[in-house]
Amino acid sequence: MQLTAEIIQKLESMVGPSFIFTDNETRNNYGHDETEDLVFPPNVVVKPSNALEISEILKLANQFKIPVVPIGARTGLSGGALSVQGGIGLSMERFNKILVIDEQNLQVITEPGVITQVLREAVAEKGLFYPVDPSSMGSCFIGGNVAENSGGARAVKYGVTKDYVLNLEVVLPTGDIIWTGANTLKNSTGYNLTQLMVGSEGTLGIVTKIVLKLLPKNAYNLLMLVPFYKAHEACEAVSAIFRAGIIPSALEFMERDAIDWTLQFVDGLNVTVNEDIQAHLLIEVDGNYPEILMAEAEKIMTVVEQFQIDDILFADTEDEKNALWKMRRSVAEAVKANSIYKEEDTVVPRYELPKLLSGIKTIGKKYGFQSVCYGHAGDGNLHVNIIKGTMSDENWKTEVPKGIREIFELTVSLKGTLSGEHGIGYVQKDYMSIAFSKTHLELMERIKFVFDPNGILNPGKILP
Repeated sequence: MQLTAEIIQKLESMVGPSFIFTDNETRNNYGHDETEDLVFPPNVVVKPSNALEISEILKLANQFKIPVVPIGARTGLSGGALSVQGGIGLSMERFNKILVIDEQNLQVITEPGVITQVLREAVAEKGLFYPVDPSSMGSCFIGGNVAENSGGARAVKYGVTKDYVLNLEVVLPTGDIIWTGANTLKNSTGYNLTQLMVGSEGTLGIVTKIVLKLLPKNAYNLLMLVPFYKAHEACEAVSAIFRAGIIPSALEFMERDAIDWTLQFVDGLNVTVNEDIQAHLLIEVDGNYPEILMAEAEKIMTVVEQFQIDDILFADTEDEKNALWKMRRSVAEAVKANSIYKEEDTVVPRYELPKLLSGIKTIGKKYGFQSVCYGHAGDGNLHVNIIKGTMSDENWKTEVPKGIREIFELTVSLKGTLSGEHGIGYVQKDYMSIAFSKTHLELMERIKFVFDPNGILNPGKILP
């Protein structure tokens, strides 16, 4: 769509001309995230600084039925921040303040444009812990984490974003500003609008303030890298560790290609991998008592030694721990640097991981594509990177979508679902009927209509 000079002028009066951008370079820059090579520029990029400005923008958009897409740090992997219908790209980058760290109540009030790692480090200085740690935490915004209900490596023990959000200030598509809940640990007062907003991918409202629960910071952790000669045995070991009574703070799975490509991509990683190794588990335990952590580590060793493994590597220093985590967190970038790819975000009950991994490989052979798998195995979340490699453009276009559909059908048949933490966004929406009935989808459509009757807010996302 085209925006008139009158609309642009009204937007300038709301936020100031310095924060309105219509040039092609800026529009293209804000028209992509990390989803494949997709680019959908908005007609105008607007950078408001407070909820009242956003309220005025949304009132204007509602009046003229202009699409509005909230844009964060553009690290998403499902196309949630793409302006697929043009309109207004609403950058949240000026909402970048941590407002209050409440040490008495173990809470933090933050604006959505704060980088997740910055928030984690700020509360850590007070002896507090915000556990949610997506791989992109060094660049993603906390508001984007709320929009996608992001997880991360430590979700297996501590949960995902939804488990820490107590209350939200939200600007509705009508321009109304509300708080969704209360700054309390318990709340049984009416419908839970807070949790409805978490994971809604910017389709129901624009989050402008976030109240998060915090935890006391643990003093110690132990980290080990376990090499497996058979990838399916690495998956089997995941469930076995939990059945042995251990809840790790992180339990990550990496296929051989993921490790090899990352070691080539990241300088300074000193990890030697036996040529027959097919997969690794990166396992962390944490707490306040070293003797308990040692006992847990010994119990984990007893479990994994039932499988075909090579020598276990223990990270003895902080530098060694940081190197192993850098390797794990760099996998996605390494895969992207190696080839054109599509990334799916499957999740199943953890006991079903071996069947999921085996099925993905069988489907890849059927449709002629290679896959590289890694992810948060402790909570059953497997990231499936489908590699173009030497595939023809025609097969990439026609055969891969068939394979993706079968992967999702397999995932749902194993009592899993389409996304564990990346969201549905633009690229997965046409697969929603695999996971949900017509009744389910109609309920979601009605919810969207109640909040956004004119359909202006992040249109073309989630719903097929």
